[in-house]
Amino acid sequence: MTTTYAALLRGINVGGGRKVPMADLRGLLEERGFGGVRTYLQSGQAVFTSGHGDEESLQAELTAAVEQRFGFAVDVIVRDHAYLRAVAEGSPFPADALQPKQLHVTYFSAPADEARFAEVDRAAFLPEEFRLGDRALYLYTPDGLGRSKLAEQLARPRITKGLIATTRNWNTVRKLVEMTAP
Repeated sequence: MTTTYAALLRGINVGGGRKVPMADLRGLLEERGFGGVRTYLQSGQAVFTSGHGDEESLQAELTAAVEQRFGFAVDVIVRDHAYLRAVAEGSPFPADALQPKQLHVTYFSAPADEARFAEVDRAAFLPEEFRLGDRALYLYTPDGLGRSKLAEQLARPRITKGLIATTRNWNTVRKLVEMTAP
């Protein structure tokens, strides 16, 4: 059985020396035998089909392949269509009533429990808010992510320790659901 996945690469093409041209990423995936390879934007989203493996094994395979090809380590999260759709449908915030720049999802490599976020004084950051989902964190930032003090707090290493965490805006969340649809 063939499944469609999205690979989310963390922290590439955002300046500095971590450049991964999307054409090269597509070629790498195709060389590894994946089908239906497409990329979205320049910030590290690729969609592909595979008849072998699961999210974790594909994540490990792609992490190693990207490092071998480009010469630096890149964190990769792989998720299938069902998961991506459930995350989009499970937003605790009124996504349809918000501007896409106001709502973000941070995808985690593993579940994150509330205890990890206990030190965050949620009231101090209002009207910004966050809620946890299935291996995801929903972040509402009325003035956008670039101005968010809460986003800075949530990205601190002591909070994300042991997790791969990569954030996408709501437009990208929706587009990945569309691109991975059977």
